[in-house]
Amino acid sequence: MENDRPLKVLIVDDTIVYRKIVNDVLSDLPDIQVVGSAHNGKAAITKITSLKPDLLILDIEMPEMNGLEVLEYIKDKNLGVGAVILSTLTHEGGEMTMRALDLGAFDFILKPQEGSMAENTEALKKTIAPILRAFTRRNEIKHLLKGGKSSKERDKEDKRLQGTHQVVQRMQAAASRLKQKSEIVAIGVSTGGPRALAEMMPSLPSNLGVPILIVQHMPPMFTASLAKSLDTKCSFEVKEAKDGETVLSNVAFIAPGGKQMKIMAGADGKSRVIRITDDPAENNCKPSVDYLFRSIAHHYVGRATGVIMTGMGSDGLLGLKLMKKNGSTIIAQNDATSVVYGMPKAPIEAGIVDIIAPLGMIASEICYSVKQAVVKKSA
Repeated sequence: MENDRPLKVLIVDDTIVYRKIVNDVLSDLPDIQVVGSAHNGKAAITKITSLKPDLLILDIEMPEMNGLEVLEYIKDKNLGVGAVILSTLTHEGGEMTMRALDLGAFDFILKPQEGSMAENTEALKKTIAPILRAFTRRNEIKHLLKGGKSSKERDKEDKRLQGTHQVVQRMQAAASRLKQKSEIVAIGVSTGGPRALAEMMPSLPSNLGVPILIVQHMPPMFTASLAKSLDTKCSFEVKEAKDGETVLSNVAFIAPGGKQMKIMAGADGKSRVIRITDDPAENNCKPSVDYLFRSIAHHYVGRATGVIMTGMGSDGLLGLKLMKKNGSTIIAQNDATSVVYGMPKAPIEAGIVDIIAPLGMIASEICYSVKQAVVKKSA
């Protein structure tokens, strides 16, 4: 944090066991200060005023005032407090988590459902630590613009960051090579993905003319909620993919959580169908971006666009290498607009990316790759 100040966290959950588990986890992490806890949203609002936390670890389902109402209050009052949602692995949990992300929550983590307290504590620690690092990094960038600098310095920094956000980098090797029109778009994304997709996808036109296949690292039931949420925002159909479906243009198919998704040739030898399998996880991910991208590389040689967006780790790197070898166009989200730069960074450093684009310009680059001249304009 700014001036080496620890990240101040308020834990909000109506269950004392979860409050203890989260407190134990956070107390073990460096540069984190637990400033308090609250047993419902109403108590949390009072403590936000007095304790001034940077971040809430926020349960959604609570009496008196739930987590969604807390987020609405924070947004309405412009309090500038972040939130990471504690979610349950249910259909209702998925729906409410998507709503929380729409309201500005930074990310979500699943509540441990089984195992001993020690096992749950360790599992939560592995999940939450990188998310908190990513939140701290984002906050540091925001503080650069408003804290500890003169007006002139802030203006200069603001322009530099805005420039970073707006510039599209085209790699020299890509510019010198003629590529075929893409006939499919494949997207891989993880941490920060739901919000990034909600910003990028509605900018794509309804007549893009190609199918879109998406792997978003998410648990079962949550991907259906993500598809439903995106479908209300986009001018084309967005759905959770089903096994055996024919790949159709102007439809976005999202891989179901807990399964793998790939493309295979249809019975007529011309069409392509989606196969949903229970094959093992890759890169500890199920669904895996690599798993999808490999099949795209094989079935759309030289006729595909691969897009890699915000996320932890390097899932997608091996699949993109194969897509690149087979003549695909590769687009990566830039560092400045990524919540976590891991997944885009790996292929960029490997030298296989054709275009590095800020989030706000990825849609136009996708359109360009499939020879669509105009990106849909916001209303």
